[in-house]
Amino acid sequence: MRRLLTLAPVLAALASAAFVVAPAQAHRQWMLPSATVLSGENVWVTVDAAVSNDLFYFEHVPMRLEGIVATAPDGTPAKIENGATGKYRSVFDVQLTQKGTYKIASVNDGVFAGYKLNGEQKRWRGKAEEFASAIPAGATDVNVSQVAGRNEIYVTNGAPTETVRKATGRGLELVSGTHPNDLVSGEEATFGFALDGKPAANIEVTVVPGGIRYRDQLNEMKLKTDAEGNLKVTWPEAGMYWLEAEFSDDKTSVPQAKQRRVSYVTTLEVLAP
Repeated sequence: MRRLLTLAPVLAALASAAFVVAPAQAHRQWMLPSATVLSGENVWVTVDAAVSNDLFYFEHVPMRLEGIVATAPDGTPAKIENGATGKYRSVFDVQLTQKGTYKIASVNDGVFAGYKLNGEQKRWRGKAEEFASAIPAGATDVNVSQVAGRNEIYVTNGAPTETVRKATGRGLELVSGTHPNDLVSGEEATFGFALDGKPAANIEVTVVPGGIRYRDQLNEMKLKTDAEGNLKVTWPEAGMYWLEAEFSDDKTSVPQAKQRRVSYVTTLEVLAP
């Protein structure tokens, strides 16, 4: 009994600390490759995909595999294989049959709407071309936003290549600078972002090291692109990092939408020197 009484204040303090840290956490969508730099003739990468509070830990919901596309170094489609979705995560494989850098991406370009029907609050999410017929007659307080999100990772077999980093001109993209598979702790990396094909100036970027579950502090870096859309990051240590860039404007392609929310997410592996 005496031992339990002695531990009680410690447990109470730990519970209090957990309560303080929790509000700073948020659901984050991510893809985590088994490795980003590989070499060989029969090379595979396995990717976990999930939405969670703790990077890169499975405790909320899986990321859906629909819409995930892999692009080979020569620009042709690569095959997503052995896909499976469980309670907390999805997983799939990609065989790196070519030398160079592959891009694996999930692109979301759609519409989010909130409205009331018969006094009850409703929400709808889908493609822009489906929106006109999706909102029922009699709906009121309709609030529409266009959403353009890109979640992508890079993996390289052999030496890094640049083909898959060409901008599409749509949404927020990472298009230039240090290769994502050539990052070393203690060294500065420069990333160039584009918004609709033009330099993405003054975009807020958050960089968070993995392993949130096992430390008290988030250790996030809050950064911003310069006038040319460039961002500089010095990596404090080796490991996996989650990077997110977000921006809102009124440049929508959906007439009913008053706001466009764009985002870019990637997982980066930083190696030791």
